[in-house]
Amino acid sequence: MSAESNHASATPFKVAAIQMASGPNVAGNLSEAKRLIARAAEQGARLVVLPEFFAIMGMNEKDKAAVREMAGSGPIQQFLSDTARQYKIWLVGGSIPLAASVPDKVLNSCLVFNEEGQQVARYDKIHLFNLSMGNESYDEAQTIEAGNQVVVIDSPFGRIGLAICYDLRFPELFRAMKDVDLIVLPAAFTETTGKMHWEILVRARAIENLAYVIASAQGGYHVNGRETHGNSMIIGPWGRILDRLPRGSGVVIAEVNPSYQASLRTGLPALTHRKISC
Repeated sequence: MSAESNHASATPFKVAAIQMASGPNVAGNLSEAKRLIARAAEQGARLVVLPEFFAIMGMNEKDKAAVREMAGSGPIQQFLSDTARQYKIWLVGGSIPLAASVPDKVLNSCLVFNEEGQQVARYDKIHLFNLSMGNESYDEAQTIEAGNQVVVIDSPFGRIGLAICYDLRFPELFRAMKDVDLIVLPAAFTETTGKMHWEILVRARAIENLAYVIASAQGGYHVNGRETHGNSMIIGPWGRILDRLPRGSGVVIAEVNPSYQASLRTGLPALTHRKISC
């Protein structure tokens, strides 16, 4: 399959990453998310990506279980559906807590809604973050149940691969996506790891896959005392940063040019040179 045939259209289009510093109040977070989505839509974005756990950054790791939803129903999912339909955009719902197979855990799930408000994809985070460094300690496996399926969706914008935060450190996941045009990466990277690794890893995933990467992050100080790295960014398939936001709430926006991407893949056909299959 040629690079061009992956795209529904060769016409350039705008995409946006939303950056937030979410807190424990779901209604407040949804209100802020809608404000930023509206701004992105006003600037012409047709695909908008929210950060990881945009609707809840609780006072402790167990708070997200209190607001988890059953797949297919609940106020957070309804918000995503209604907002996508209202602004006629494809909306990647960062990640939200969905009910897991055990009662005290959640699935960290990225949901995608089309411009009609229909859910068209779901990805459950596979790689669970674990860090013990200095005064910081995280063990997502205590409250999150890992997913096990790689998810790629065909869309009007080409093939989109879904990943969440810590997944970024595992390049084999992105190779398993098989020639995606865009990668979306909702995240809540810690400042400790993010200041050294975030930009390097996001740009690496773009370069090695000759893909656009929309990395939408939590960015700032949270009510619970946590500090997230921010630096939401959109990266082109040659590894260039097209737009970024270091800290705080806001919108990162850039143009995706399918013809440019196709020309890169023709000029440097590295994806056709792979010898080791995932």
